[in-house]
Amino acid sequence: MATPPDSRAVLGRTAPPAARTVAYGPDPAQVYDVRPPAGRPRDVTVVVVHGGFWQPEYDRAHAAAQSQAFADDGFTVAVLEYRRAGMDGGGWPGTFDDITAALAAVRADPTLPDRSVLVGHSAGGHLAVWAASQPWAHGLAGAVSLAGCVDLTLTATLGLGDRAARSLMGGDPEGALLASYALADPARLTPVMPVVLLHGTQDETVPPEVSRSYAQRLQDRPGRHAAVQLVMVPDCEHFGLIDPDHPAFATVLATVRTLAA
Repeated sequence: MATPPDSRAVLGRTAPPAARTVAYGPDPAQVYDVRPPAGRPRDVTVVVVHGGFWQPEYDRAHAAAQSQAFADDGFTVAVLEYRRAGMDGGGWPGTFDDITAALAAVRADPTLPDRSVLVGHSAGGHLAVWAASQPWAHGLAGAVSLAGCVDLTLTATLGLGDRAARSLMGGDPEGALLASYALADPARLTPVMPVVLLHGTQDETVPPEVSRSYAQRLQDRPGRHAAVQLVMVPDCEHFGLIDPDHPAFATVLATVRTLAA
């Protein structure tokens, strides 16, 4: 089997600047960028939650190419920034508080379409699906996880990203932190909107078993919940899902369009 192209270079790819940046809190990291639609607009806001294992060195700049591609497809785009682990106020629960506040601000922004789809990559996938499982998220159209750390406990157990989940939560999922993980782990929660998990078959950064574990947990959970779909994307590594030049990005666009319809 041929090795798929590595799209890591997309992290440094530039795009036209955002039209405006809106603060939702006093910290410089508590902002979101707005990219208006190009061409024929769709009456939907795509809310992008960037990844980077919740670490300070990875900010929303690396999601520029992905976000502009959504705008070029006619979506209004809001790209969230948030305090990450190691930053003042970041980690548990501050990072999660920021996502809550940012989404509230986006939904209240009168210049943005009311209907919204969440899209998160890697750690951003974790945060997007976590948000999709909160009671206040009712009314959002759906969430798309791109190679997301959606089983946070498994992410911690595997030590992914140099034990990034431990850095986010302040420790491993044991002892006194079990209660915190139960609140922070999407795999322990129940989504209130449709969730689609896209994961590259050759992802070595966040292995596909993380998305499979989330999907299996939801399938085994008694009672009714919103639909969860797992789609394995062939010949795709970790970054292809956010690279508009990678063939896998066509699947991302098609998924977002379906949820937005």
